[in-house]
Amino acid sequence: MVSNRNFTGYVQVYTGNGKGKTTAALGLALRALGAGFKVFLGQFLKSGEYSEIKALKKFEPAIEVFQFGRGCFIKGKPSEEDIRLAKEGFSLCREKILSGEFNLVILDELNLVLHFGLLELDAVLELLKIRPKHIEIVITGRYAPPELIQAADLVTEMREIKHYYQQGILARRGIEK
Repeated sequence: MVSNRNFTGYVQVYTGNGKGKTTAALGLALRALGAGFKVFLGQFLKSGEYSEIKALKKFEPAIEVFQFGRGCFIKGKPSEEDIRLAKEGFSLCREKILSGEFNLVILDELNLVLHFGLLELDAVLELLKIRPKHIEIVITGRYAPPELIQAADLVTEMREIKHYYQQGILARRGIEK
């Protein structure tokens, strides 16, 4: 791992209804790994061996990947299991961030977790305030709350203009999954 204690880490938020939020975060992870950084990826609401997870395993131990979800969409009220997994996931992410051992931490789909009320926004904002200042944090997902956007240093909104999904094309292995 490259020591970057003198490095200033920022908070990045990738949000919006367009495709590419997780993909952008994974691209940054790849760049960080190439620079010798240590990366932590916490994926909320997801489970399973997506193609990107299989690829990232080739970079272990420079990257640690954890998933905190049932792998299905939340429709209506979240289940107790959804809430439990989100809270356990956030607890682990908090521990990893506060350890100071990572250069880049990605909290994938955390915005959706906040949108569905699985976690308290105040807990996330507090963690961003007390994190070691050398850690770059990326938070992805639709519906980023205004308070998180305000707290971030960089915010990118992915806006859907046209998507083949609207013509019935499902997620394709190696492209969307």
